[in-house]
Amino acid sequence: MGAFLGHATILLLWLARLTLAVKSVDVLSGGIATGIQEEEILRVLAQNKTDRSDNFTFIELIGSVSHQYNNSLNTDEIQSYVTNDKRTTNPYYDVYGEKIDLQARKFLQIVPTFDPGAGQVSQKCRRQAALFYEELKKFSLWALKMFDATAKMPSGLLNGNVNQLGDFDECLGVEGTQGIRGQYCLAYLQLDVEDSRPDLQQLHRLMHSHYAFRSNISDPGHRVPRFGTVNWAVCAPSGCNPRDVEASLRHTLAKHTEQTGLKITVKVDAEMCQVRRTEPLPTETLLVGFFFTAVVVLSIIAGLCDHYKVPASPAVLAFSLKRNVLKLISLERGEGDIATVHGIRALNAFMLILAHKSLALFFNPYTNRTEMTEYVGKPWTVIGRAASLYTDPFIMLSGLLTTYSFVGRLDKIGKLNVRNEYLSRLLRIVPTLGALILFCTYIMPFIGSGPQWNLVVTQHADICKRTWWRNFLFIHNYFGFENMCLTHTHHVGIDTQLFALSPLMVLAIYKKPKIGITVLTLVAMLSTVLRFYVTYFYRLNNYIFFGTSIRQLFDTANLSYILPSHRLTVYIIGVFVGYLLRKWPKSYKLNNTIIFIGWSLCILMAIGAFFGPAGMGSINYVYNPIHAATYNAFAPIGWCAIFIWMTFLSHTGNTDGWLSKVFAWKGFLITTRLSYAIYLTQFPVFFFNVGETRSAEYIGFIRMMLNVKELFWILGASIILTILFETPFQNLRNQYLKRKSLNQTTSKPLSHTANTMKEIKSD
Repeated sequence: MGAFLGHATILLLWLARLTLAVKSVDVLSGGIATGIQEEEILRVLAQNKTDRSDNFTFIELIGSVSHQYNNSLNTDEIQSYVTNDKRTTNPYYDVYGEKIDLQARKFLQIVPTFDPGAGQVSQKCRRQAALFYEELKKFSLWALKMFDATAKMPSGLLNGNVNQLGDFDECLGVEGTQGIRGQYCLAYLQLDVEDSRPDLQQLHRLMHSHYAFRSNISDPGHRVPRFGTVNWAVCAPSGCNPRDVEASLRHTLAKHTEQTGLKITVKVDAEMCQVRRTEPLPTETLLVGFFFTAVVVLSIIAGLCDHYKVPASPAVLAFSLKRNVLKLISLERGEGDIATVHGIRALNAFMLILAHKSLALFFNPYTNRTEMTEYVGKPWTVIGRAASLYTDPFIMLSGLLTTYSFVGRLDKIGKLNVRNEYLSRLLRIVPTLGALILFCTYIMPFIGSGPQWNLVVTQHADICKRTWWRNFLFIHNYFGFENMCLTHTHHVGIDTQLFALSPLMVLAIYKKPKIGITVLTLVAMLSTVLRFYVTYFYRLNNYIFFGTSIRQLFDTANLSYILPSHRLTVYIIGVFVGYLLRKWPKSYKLNNTIIFIGWSLCILMAIGAFFGPAGMGSINYVYNPIHAATYNAFAPIGWCAIFIWMTFLSHTGNTDGWLSKVFAWKGFLITTRLSYAIYLTQFPVFFFNVGETRSAEYIGFIRMMLNVKELFWILGASIILTILFETPFQNLRNQYLKRKSLNQTTSKPLSHTANTMKEIKSD
């Protein structure tokens, strides 16, 4: 590998030489008897002392020099050679073949090219590779482009600049001899060093950025990046299948790594080899596109009918663009609204975006990746490492609001219509989720491209085509993180499963408060113990530390994080608080001492949950299962405690402090209406940008984390999803359930209602 990479460095120098040096220009200069000397090129360049607009282009430079030597090759011919990639061979080889052969021989002796036909490859691949090599020796433009598009040895290897994506678009644009087309393959290389070579191990650590994540070449890479492997782009003839590319690359590397102390494992996945798409869009994509277009048209027409008071069905007006936009931006609070809840959602939603973004960053190549990982080893980067923590308040709030609503209905009419509650829930979440799955499965794969596009976009779509039904049954979180359609929707499954159990919980504490509270407390404690035990026994970790393995992250998700039994603790806490808010006497005020003690304890618990594990993010941290188990068991409780206390004090009128006022700001009503869509759309936006990335860049951590353009697209996509799907179906839900409730109320005898209420009170 060392010799191979060294040759690649010489290649870059030689390409520069081809542009400026004596012999190399002969390819384009025609019958120049003496050649174009470097001094002569510099003399021509020296004439460029006028305004920038008068500077020579590369074509004009060659044309100017050629004219001075009465060269028969004019500028139009040069332009045609450089820009016309439809040619199958160098049109000037017949005239200057001897000089081209000499230059090519010297060039390929110094910088051996990657041979797609090396090793055990198919006959078709070997034949096309031979044609490629033959045309490369003739300096045919299509072969040079294929050679140029393949990744080269970069600078900054010890700063983590190991992932080389080549030139994706140049490769796919190649059209050569006998129907050869450019095929872009992103190969995975796993570099290992012998234990007896500590010198190489130190270099290996720097190249792999201190092993921020440890991964194997066989790990799934579509959800969590294979940080420990090297992504290396190869542009090969289209007749070579992925196995051919893998075999030839392995054969090439083996020649250069023999007796070097390096061992390189090569893997080329079929989905990571791409050619330019020429086939028409699939029928299902056209149908889904028509469906989305129809929804947009329906919303506009309904909005016009609403605006101009044209009679229309209530079902149609539910999609009114005007009505739904006004609902989205309305600052009116609903009856019984718990004001601080909206600020809590907004804060944790923003923190969750930052945490998810920090994970998406590790998919991309960076010229300073090692420097970046040293930077994220600082204690304050707990913000991004504690991603799991920010979903717990949503689960807690779900239990709180569900219980608050259910107890209100029980107090008012004496019973719960469980079927209506389930139907209401489904009408709220299914249409929006369904729209996202349709878009990500059938539309998104065709609206972009890039080196990692198939990994982070198309592969997710393929999984959804096979397993979408699990999402609509809300059981997808039981089939493994790596096999889940849109893995970030696991929270929807958890929350829906807990909601399905909520009537039992609420009725238990409503009918028999002492027994119900005792049983639910024991269940919450059992869930906490379960998190501790599983984390310790299976050596899991909910907190991302240096050296976390990809397998450990997936095991943590599958054995703990995505299971409702492990998230019951905070949900039950929410149930208790929702019940308490309904039953707390409005006139009863806590004394200042209790309030102070409550604030002190909750702040300490929140700080412990958030900053306590900061040391686990250190670059020198060694995994300790006790630390991991303690964090997974108790951090969710500590983080939710401060939000529970603030909500309780504010809603019961025990505080009117600045913190409560901030979280109760009316503007957060809008973010609450968008929160579900924001949760759903952020990963598709992140992965779209990852898939589109074509080259390494220098990362500034704050600038990359707070990507304004990305935040704009998340917000815009969330607004569209909310206005076109979530709000219209909420309107339909309200119309249907309100009409059904009125029918039930008018048909029910008043005496029966009075007797029912008496029975509930006496119970």
